[in-house]
Amino acid sequence: MDLIKSHKHRSRISEAMYILLNVLLALAMFAVTYVSGSPWIAVALVSMSKWRVLAVRPRFWLANLITNTVDLIVGLSYVTLVYCMMGSVGVQVALTVLYIVWLLIIKPRSKHTYVVVQAGAALFLGLTTVSMMMYEWNPACFVAASWIIGCIAMRHVINTYDEPYSNLYSFVFGVVTAELAWISYHWMAAYAIPGLSPIRLSQFALFTTLFYFVAERAYRSYHAYGEVRRNDIIPPVVLTALVVIATYVFAVIYGSDAL
Repeated sequence: MDLIKSHKHRSRISEAMYILLNVLLALAMFAVTYVSGSPWIAVALVSMSKWRVLAVRPRFWLANLITNTVDLIVGLSYVTLVYCMMGSVGVQVALTVLYIVWLLIIKPRSKHTYVVVQAGAALFLGLTTVSMMMYEWNPACFVAASWIIGCIAMRHVINTYDEPYSNLYSFVFGVVTAELAWISYHWMAAYAIPGLSPIRLSQFALFTTLFYFVAERAYRSYHAYGEVRRNDIIPPVVLTALVVIATYVFAVIYGSDAL
């Protein structure tokens, strides 16, 4: 009995330390960005927080890195958004709170629904950041970054299934993302968000994320029933269509800007 109580006590201490360290990480990233006016120290903190990736034999480094890339994408996107909102402390604090929610609630979960949300968040935030920061770069860099993000996001979800062709499906989705990136690079549209003027809602990021959810629902239905059932695929398709229509109506009324 004493051994069980001692184990529970250590578990509670470990859980409290986990929460504390993650909260301190998010606050430190916000603080160094706010004080220095530069994102690079926070980027270093995000990278250093992944030290456990290398705490194994070298042959496992690549696998660990790929596994942790979704969290890395979200962390780097958070730093970028906080940096872009310099001068708007309230928004920066709100972003920090959302990042803490990611670290404590969304990221640790392994349930399929949470995994889908994790990949979707990485895809949307990653492509939003790429659209904001790389639209003036060489198009090859823009397309390559989008391809990597698309591959990683889909692989994160596909790996929850017993799928022998997970790498192939991830590659295909990455190629689709890259094709959309190529089109979007030459026809980049973004929408101003009230109160978040330095940040633009990238049409490319939004539409690609919607397509990701449709693809995930279709694959889940096929994996479960051997076919894509109409009842499973219609809701996400209808939602995607409604969002696309609403986006274009919003653009007509309020206008859209090229990044």
